[in-house]
Amino acid sequence: MNKLALSFIFSLTFFFVDAQIGGRYSYEFLGNPQSARLSALGGSLITIQDNDVSLAASNPALLNDKMHNQITFNHNFAFADVSNGYLGYGRKFDKWGGINTHIGISYVSFGEFTAADEIGNANGTFSGGETAIALGASKRLNERIVVGANLKGIFGNLETYSSSGIGGDLGLYYSKPESNFSAAFVIKNIGTELSTYGNERGNLPLDIQLGVSRKLNHLPFRFTIIAHQLQQWSVRYDDPNNIQSESIFEDGPTETSSFNEGLDNFFRHFIFNGEFLLGKTQGLKIRFGYNHHRRKELSLSNFRSLAGFSGGLGIRVKGFNIDYGLGYYHLAGAANHLSIRTDLGRFFKKF
Repeated sequence: MNKLALSFIFSLTFFFVDAQIGGRYSYEFLGNPQSARLSALGGSLITIQDNDVSLAASNPALLNDKMHNQITFNHNFAFADVSNGYLGYGRKFDKWGGINTHIGISYVSFGEFTAADEIGNANGTFSGGETAIALGASKRLNERIVVGANLKGIFGNLETYSSSGIGGDLGLYYSKPESNFSAAFVIKNIGTELSTYGNERGNLPLDIQLGVSRKLNHLPFRFTIIAHQLQQWSVRYDDPNNIQSESIFEDGPTETSSFNEGLDNFFRHFIFNGEFLLGKTQGLKIRFGYNHHRRKELSLSNFRSLAGFSGGLGIRVKGFNIDYGLGYYHLAGAANHLSIRTDLGRFFKKF
């Protein structure tokens, strides 16, 4: 059964890689971090099973018994009146063989725009936004391996135009508790538009990820390394106005070198992050992350910035988990992300 599940997931990987390379992506908001914890950790965490139900949006195989009755509210204050957020709830169904499920709603608001005619005369305002509703479930194959899947319906509107799409995620989680080690593989955002804003149909922002995590034996610290965008080797943007290449160690251009370009492209596939788990019950968490691809895409060649770096805190107060994440995207500033999570069973005993 285990070999069959693994073969199925990897066969789907190669099928959708071939189908999506070079496509125009729709619903880019699906790549946004769903929670403050993810924002603090560089944008992704696919390898940890705990009671944080928002992680099921990143990897449905992370759904587990601890997420039963957990509800989470997340909102990210981005730039220029743009904001995004996520609502999620987890539930275990014993009568279905102990299957763990969740429902999640992701949304983005583009803010308010000025409407104008073809010669520039303003005649009002309009707004726009996109929403995805996901249903997911996981199944434990044995004491070490869990598989999961999400199914998503996506809807968008911009002025009088609308769009809809369908997508999904496939995930695999492996743990070795005696070594404090875990690993995961996930194919995120498989799918396409069903109806479009215009005449051109786009695919979802496919992202294939592989990650590992390890908690140190003698220090309350866990580190994670995630490889992302594995469906495409070259993820560099080559500026035709810049004939020089860039070193991974500098923000500005350096002497042209194919080695530097290859090394830079290699590290753009990685996210590095860590969590300090402090207190007897891990009631305080200090987080940080580094996303090299984000840094190289959004840094300015003539100015130093914290683009690509992120950090945050998590505290537990009287049954409520409150997380704050700060993600630096550009010299212009950072995005502030706030999350609140709790167990509904505390308020509804029979729920």
